[in-house]
Amino acid sequence: MTTRDALRDAYDAQLRLWVPTDRPTGIRYELSGPVLRILGRHQGLVETARDVGATGAALDALIAEHRDFFAARGEAFEWKTRGHDLPADLPDRLLAAGFVAEELETVVVAETERLNAVPVLPVGVTIRQVDTRADFERIAALQSQVWDEDYAWLADQLEAGVRDAPGDVLVFVAEAGGELVSSCRLEFTRGTDFAGLWGGSTLAAWRGRGIYRALVAYRARLAHQRGVRYLQVDASDDSKPILLRLGFQAITTTTPWVWTPPAPD
Repeated sequence: MTTRDALRDAYDAQLRLWVPTDRPTGIRYELSGPVLRILGRHQGLVETARDVGATGAALDALIAEHRDFFAARGEAFEWKTRGHDLPADLPDRLLAAGFVAEELETVVVAETERLNAVPVLPVGVTIRQVDTRADFERIAALQSQVWDEDYAWLADQLEAGVRDAPGDVLVFVAEAGGELVSSCRLEFTRGTDFAGLWGGSTLAAWRGRGIYRALVAYRARLAHQRGVRYLQVDASDDSKPILLRLGFQAITTTTPWVWTPPAPD
């Protein structure tokens, strides 16, 4: 089994500043040293190498530079951090610059050849890969219900992702009697050893029945068939125990720090 440190090193080296060779329509990637800025999604995103490359006043200036860039656009954005990032006081400086921390998640990674669980669904539940606007809108509605937030933007993001990378962005739903009860994605990261499991959400009434576990096993098999070495998940506290039991290893934590433009007077 690959060690935790080796998995984390591979994660840092291959995923932290990854830019797709074929750029999705409308998405812009701006890489400057250890910082990657991504534009064109429902909100902006700043990714960094493990070491942000600045400390003290220089780090404050770097944070302010990106905050002011998105402020000029009137756009919220996320600065994605990990628990082992350097410098260690980055979260404190983001807080001082007006960012708000969202829910902490655990980054877990597994070798696909070791994920041999069989997808077992409750009676009457089926898995289907989807690629139509109607299904993407159903997924957005499901996510809005599960997380009690407006996820209407998700339909556009899913549609664009599947259109621009039809073999690399795969979207799945679990259905029972025509009702959408869960959804998720499998995203291949070309040029790396990784694929990511994203967006897993299940209606409250259907949790605890093995649907999430089955969707993970289903996607793990597809990734292994494609020759992907590792699967990566940003796991919530609910999904983390399931993933660890399936053979994933926790390698670090991740916290989204979000800056939102002030409301107009």
